[in-house]
Amino acid sequence: MKGANLPVIDFNSFILPPADLKIVRRNGVFRVFDPLRKDYFCLTDEEFVRQVFVAWLISDLGYPPSLMANEIGIRLNDTYKRCDTVVFNSSGSPLMIIEYKAPRVPLNQEVFNQIVRYNMALKAKYLVVSNGYKNFCCRVDYDAHNVIFIDQVPHYNLLDV
Repeated sequence: MKGANLPVIDFNSFILPPADLKIVRRNGVFRVFDPLRKDYFCLTDEEFVRQVFVAWLISDLGYPPSLMANEIGIRLNDTYKRCDTVVFNSSGSPLMIIEYKAPRVPLNQEVFNQIVRYNMALKAKYLVVSNGYKNFCCRVDYDAHNVIFIDQVPHYNLLDV
């Protein structure tokens, strides 16, 4: 059963700092509390990465939880998709899209294509992908029509909002 066991993570290679997650076991399934959605969700490997990443953004990088949302639905052509996490600016416009993958999933071109497709609808300035072992962050320069990769995910106060 998916989510029945705790995620198997190689913490020696995990680059995100430890997070104090609220985890419960209900009907044999581990669930983790999502402070942004204010509910418990099945603790899959990808959900574990999401919750640790969001905790890191809030506690270490100054991202206001009030400007963040998980599982944001978007309409892309004739399909409905969901962005893992979206960070908004103070005006409510999308500022950053974050896509999470399970630790065993490589961050390859297919993953970047996915977040770029989502950005066609949202037009965020920053795109981030993470599997907990690697993070990639880039800034989209719409004027120059290019993407600039950034060494690390910036502190919220340093974002070009």
